[in-house]
Amino acid sequence: MNLSKPINIALAGSLLLGFLVAIILVLVNRLTVVQISFTWVVFISITVSALSTLIFVFFVRRFLNEKIKVIYGIITNEQVSEIPVINFTDDALAKLTEDSAEYAAVQQKQISELKKQAIFRKEFLGNLAHELKTPVFSIQGYVLTLLEGGLEDGRVNRDFLERALSGVDRISNLLEDLDDIAKLETDRFKLNLVKFNFVKLVRDVFHELETKANHKNIKLKFDKHYEPTFVVADANRITQVLVNLVSNSISYGIVGGETTVSIKNYDKKKILIEVSDNGVGMAKEHIPRLFERFYRVDKSRERNIGGSGLGLAIVKHVIEAHKQTLTVRSTEGIGSTFSFTLETA
Repeated sequence: MNLSKPINIALAGSLLLGFLVAIILVLVNRLTVVQISFTWVVFISITVSALSTLIFVFFVRRFLNEKIKVIYGIITNEQVSEIPVINFTDDALAKLTEDSAEYAAVQQKQISELKKQAIFRKEFLGNLAHELKTPVFSIQGYVLTLLEGGLEDGRVNRDFLERALSGVDRISNLLEDLDDIAKLETDRFKLNLVKFNFVKLVRDVFHELETKANHKNIKLKFDKHYEPTFVVADANRITQVLVNLVSNSISYGIVGGETTVSIKNYDKKKILIEVSDNGVGMAKEHIPRLFERFYRVDKSRERNIGGSGLGLAIVKHVIEAHKQTLTVRSTEGIGSTFSFTLETA
């Protein structure tokens, strides 16, 4: 008999009690002058068993439900009164064991997530302090130099002021990117979906970044000639995506290299855009963390490369806000390709 079910416990107890009563009555017949017929022995035993079954059912059910309801209240974080009553024929212990194991797995997952978040917060604060420290110290140095006499020197005052302004611009850009990230992560913005020519948008981005590309003699191009291709998206946000991706390809590109944009049919309602370069590329272990805030692949060159370190995080949030997909593939020494989809008009 499976004693994990309350009904079976009650039946086992009542049968045992009835059997003991029968033995006692038989002993009374043999050891005393009182004589009880066999029929009465059976009747009394069955009656005791039946009555004890009802009593056991009442008390065992009440006991189990009170205890189990408390346990369920703990593992589900619900009020005890909201926990459903356990059926008397259920395998209560098995169900409780299963639910407890499920609860433990959920709690373990939450603990793991909290640990990851704690590590992420520490890294984020450390990276943020690092990103702000360099321009702040530079500005401080330029201002002190000017105050200590450089302001009267016409050869240095304008140059130092321009350098200080460059540091202020860098901090301003970082704060703007942080504000963008905060809005994107908390859904405090609305997409302004419009129909526009994506090919023209790419050409505009190429034109905007042409000077930066010329410094490294990097060619910005399409992989082939494209007719006007219309999509439905937030034009300003998609411009932000393209600027970040193309700018990154230039920053990590090789001198004399190239950045190529290709447009492919993804399905009947979407196109796939790929931004490829033949730059330094990256190892596979970096790809899972590539879209984290302030994550940099090449720590040794980060100051020379510049940027806020938030560009790819913004790209990820913008594409996800459009409910589209974003992927990356890269090989060290060969280059990288960032791909995302957009809805066609």
